[in-house]
Parts: sequence; structure tokens; C-alpha cells
Amino acid sequence: MQDYFLGLDIGTSSVKAVAFDRHGHFLNKKSIPCHTISPQPGWQEQNPETLVESVSEVIRQLVAENGQPIAVALSSAMHSLIAVDENGQPLTRCILWSDTRSAGIAESLKNSEAGKEIYRATGTPVHAMSPLPKIAWLKDHEPIIFQKTFKFTGIKEYLIFKLSGEFLTDFSIASATGLFDGKRVEWFTPALSFAGISPEKLPQPVSPFFILKKLKPEIRRQTGLTEGVPLVVGASDGCLANLGNGAVEAGEAVLTIGTSGAIRMTASSPSYDPEERIFNYLLAENQYVTGGASNNGAVIYEWFTRQFFGLEPSATKMQSHLEQLRQVPAGSEGLLFLPYLLGERAPVWNAAAQGIFFGITTKHTTAHFHRAVLEGILLNLCLVGQVLEETVAPISRILANGGFTKMDFWVQMAADIFGKEVQTFESEDSPALGAVLMAMKSLGYIEDFSLVKNRMQPQKTFHPNEKNYRIYRGQLEKFGDIYRRLEGAFAKTEV
Repeated sequence: MQDYFLGLDIGTSSVKAVAFDRHGHFLNKKSIPCHTISPQPGWQEQNPETLVESVSEVIRQLVAENGQPIAVALSSAMHSLIAVDENGQPLTRCILWSDTRSAGIAESLKNSEAGKEIYRATGTPVHAMSPLPKIAWLKDHEPIIFQKTFKFTGIKEYLIFKLSGEFLTDFSIASATGLFDGKRVEWFTPALSFAGISPEKLPQPVSPFFILKKLKPEIRRQTGLTEGVPLVVGASDGCLANLGNGAVEAGEAVLTIGTSGAIRMTASSPSYDPEERIFNYLLAENQYVTGGASNNGAVIYEWFTRQFFGLEPSATKMQSHLEQLRQVPAGSEGLLFLPYLLGERAPVWNAAAQGIFFGITTKHTTAHFHRAVLEGILLNLCLVGQVLEETVAPISRILANGGFTKMDFWVQMAADIFGKEVQTFESEDSPALGAVLMAMKSLGYIEDFSLVKNRMQPQKTFHPNEKNYRIYRGQLEKFGDIYRRLEGAFAKTEV
């Protein structure tokens, strides 16, 4: 058996353990899907104990096939919240980024001077996604749980506790809470005051290179890991996706469309937007990841294909429909789709936003609606890209990852809408690879991240069609105008 590093990626839709060799080449992986519970409208939760069991199982399977890893490194989705007691037992389920129960609190804070101060200091837009309003919601609506809480953690911090017995969080996950000052590298007192907590109620922030060398005996038994295998804390999946895709130079942006969507750039300092449309997360010293995430990624495409075609959106099943939509010109002959079925984060940060088909006429067929959905998801992310170009740097090229890269048609559409060269890569596991690169650097196997630049050769390169790009410029302007005109109406609509 060859030496390998194990990258553990805890996502919203699945938990994955991925093996990479010393050169960062993919070997194999194990995956278990995650189940989301929605006990009330707007509530999105997962069972933290089930997630920990899934983590143990995927590690056990990978170790059984590959032997002991050199190290285990962690990647995790952001913005989750779990209240735990002094024994580390959950008092709540894991409340996900997509949970909107605290939208009213977030909206009130966002429109205040205190909210603006919190954004400037933490780099996290004030929104129901983040733990800050979630904790405030528990304080107001679940006071008994709030009083019993020993620590407010996310799923990654909870996992670290279950693995090691310590309450720790990395800088990037902390940056995504709305409670952390990335410049001072400490919890931000005004945000804590709003939530009604002290720093002791939160995990200790540590570098993503921090190494845990002792795992609990029961975890070693469950996973098959031997004593002494180092556990590198790692970072958030968004930040690590940039690193794992090799986007470490100025002007390189990573476009991700999985369940959700995002576009991000790496910079040496935070870049704040006066309109508070983008985030700034501290990854490591002098390394920030700036961008915006959308609630409405491929999950919207999945909704569309089920409702309109009664199909799962697999490439094979959708092939005949893809052939039809190729006959529809760019811009869907004036049919425009605003994909806000799940509210929205970037760039509008409006949990009340809703989906719209605009410009429907009798000439529009199912294929037009199909194409408009794909276009709408990308047009929204392109608006975020424009903010990045205004505040960080011009985008020179886009590195694409996520499930959408399996559809060349959709990737070419991204090149046309952004007007940029788009490259795709063989690996779909860039967050896990990013975590492994953190482990390699932390343990001295590499001096810097040039390894990823050397090995990340693009699988395909897509160049923009200038005619389509001009059409999409007009669509993009109309997209933003429609949203602005209807923004007030969303808040008055019962959902």
C-alpha cells in the first residue's frame, strides 16, 4: 500500500473521505449522503450524531482499503450551529446555512449601524445563514436551551470535539460566523454582545495548520486509525476549494456550482464592499478568500428537472433535453429566470427573495424554460463576479468545479456569460485536496502551495463566444433591474 493523505470533507449533501498521494494525485474515496430535516418551513437541520457516525464510517472504509494515512485533514461546510452542554452533548440539531428562521433578526441588524460595524469588522454579511443571528434567535425563542449551552459550535468544531475532546475552530470557519474579527484574529466584542454571549461560549480559534496528535480511543476503534496519526484542523470547504483548484494568484477566480453556488478569489488582504455584497474570510496569515455564495445552485436545476421532466438531472437521462435546448439561442429569446427559490445570499442578501420567470410569451417552449434556468443560476453568480472585479481585482480566468462541470454545455454558457476563459479540472474534490495541502505544509512535506499549480492541469478550456457575451450583457442588466423593482414586493409576500 502506498503512502497517502486523507482529506475529510463534511458537506451539506455528503460526507467524503478522499485519499491523495504525496504529489496530490487522487487515489480513491468513500462517501455517505447526508439527510436534511425540515421540521418547519424555513428550518434546515441535520443530526450531528449521524454526521459523526458517517465520518467514522467513511474513514474506516478508506483505511481498510488503503492502510494508515500519513495524516487526516479536515474540510467542512460553513455557517452551521449546534448548541452543546458541558459534556459536549447536543442540545439542538445542526442548524444549516440554509436555515432562515433567524431572517427577521438578521434583517433588523443588517439595517442598523451595529450591523454595518459588524460587517466591516468580521467580513461576513449579516444574514440568516450565519451563526450570529442564529444564536440571537435561540436567545429569544429557546431561552432554556440558550441558558444550558456550554459552547456554540458548528459541525466541524463538534466533530473535532468528538475526535479529540477539544473545542477548536479554524480561522476560516470562525470568519464565517459573523462573530470573528479576522484582522485582529479574535472574537469581535460588539457581535458577541448582540448575540448575548461571551468568548468562553465559543471554541478557541486556531490556525488551519494546527495539529491534533491525540484521538480518543473510541474514535480510533471506530475508524481504524492508529495512535499518533496527526489530525490537521484545516479550513472551510469554500476557502479550501480555492486552494485545491490552484487559485492562489491575483485575478484567478473559482466558480463552484454544486447544491449551492459561489465565486471566490484569494487576496493578501480583505476587500470590503460598501454595499456589503461579498464576504472576506481569513484562511491563514495574509491570505483571505473573498467572494459570494448563492443558495440557488444545482439544487434549482434539480427542482426544475423533477417538476418539468420528472427526471433526476443525470447527464444520461437529460441528454435528449440537452439536445433540444441547444436549439434555443443565448438569452432564451427574452425569457429570464431569477433563481431565488430558496431566498438568497450573494449578491442581494435577502432571505425573502423568490424565484421569477419574466418575459414569458407564447413562443417559449419547455426548452426555453430549461435554458433560462441554467442561464439564471449563472447570471446571479456573474453579478457577484462583477462585485469582485470592483473590489478585489479584474478576473483573468475562471477555474470551475462542482457538479455543473459534468455538463460542457453549461460550462460554455458560463464562459459566455462571464466573458472569461473557463477551465475545468479532473478532480471534483478540491476542498479535500485543499485540506490535504494544508496538512502537507503543516507537516513539512511541502514548503508552499506551488505543488497544486504544478499538478493542476486543466481538463478542458472554454472560451467565450463574443456574440453570446453581448446578448448576456443585456440580460444581466435586465436581471438586476427586475430584482430591484420587485425587492419590496418580496417582503410583503407570504411564503
